Amino acid sequence: MDAKKIALLVGALIIAGVTAFMAKNMFAGAGAPQAAAAAPAPQQPVGPKILVATRALPVGTIIGPDSFRFQPWPKELIQNAYYVEGQNFDMNSLNGTVVRTAVTAGQPITQGAIVKPGDRGFLAAALGPGMRAVTVPVSQQSGVAGFIFPGDRVDMMLTQSVEGEDGPALRTSETIIRNARVLATDQRTVSDNEEGKKDVKVFSTVTLEVTPRIAEKIAVAQSIGQISLSLRSIADNASELERAIASGDVKVPDGTDPKAEKQMLVAVASRPVDTNTTFVTGADVSRFQRRSVPRTAPATGARGASATQPAGGSAVDPGNRGPVVKVWRSATPTEVTFGGK
Repeated sequence: MDAKKIALLVGALIIAGVTAFMAKNMFAGAGAPQAAAAAPAPQQPVGPKILVATRALPVGTIIGPDSFRFQPWPKELIQNAYYVEGQNFDMNSLNGTVVRTAVTAGQPITQGAIVKPGDRGFLAAALGPGMRAVTVPVSQQSGVAGFIFPGDRVDMMLTQSVEGEDGPALRTSETIIRNARVLATDQRTVSDNEEGKKDVKVFSTVTLEVTPRIAEKIAVAQSIGQISLSLRSIADNASELERAIASGDVKVPDGTDPKAEKQMLVAVASRPVDTNTTFVTGADVSRFQRRSVPRTAPATGARGASATQPAGGSAVDPGNRGPVVKVWRSATPTEVTFGGK
């Protein structure tokens, strides 16, 4: 064999041996990959399932199907006051009950933490802090034909007729209360019947949750005219919140906890309101009805002048009639009205 070829072959063998040796050292120096230890799966409690709250339930919360669920619980920690799955109780019987003591999310619901309709103290437990329950009489027409259920929200309207001596009476209706929560219709505090369906019934009274001042207003309104209720949409709570923020009734401080801020805004959106009321008069409905408040007979003093208005002077009528001026051209004065509705 040619010596040159032999030299090339030997050189190739040497290079191959050196490469193999370096590769072996490189892989030998690298640590063998270690399998990562898998995190142990959390152990689920072994035992029967009990009823727990799915969210925070403050005092006065009306419980619905989304308020609780069954969760496994250690058998040695189960108490007699817990609701245990499989025991003799109906899940539907808890719908419409009211929280008597606050329950946190994930906490077991005890039999003493809720009160059922018809039990002593049910209505008092359903009331929010600082709120009052007031009952108003309604008819089939003024009560939305029985389609108002406990838990709904309504507006209250006052319809009255103002008599006077200068023409027909003023007929008017105004919304005096907005966003009041219905606690009961007659003596029913739940809207479902025994089969779990909405039961439409005509009722004669409605119990509302209001503030002490609004309760006083409702008592006076019943002596003035006729009370009617109008059912509110569920989506109207957002508009009430926007109205409260725009009017300055609600001020969200900087740096507030988002969870606490949300609870505050929900509370504001669900409270009854007696400000910024609206009204219509007969003239808004028919061109043949009046818009202004009728004039009543004034108490006369010297020279036939009103006791609240100097003779020959001018004054603003207590209604919407505008300024009234008495003009004396003879022994009998003439009244001239300016402006007004």
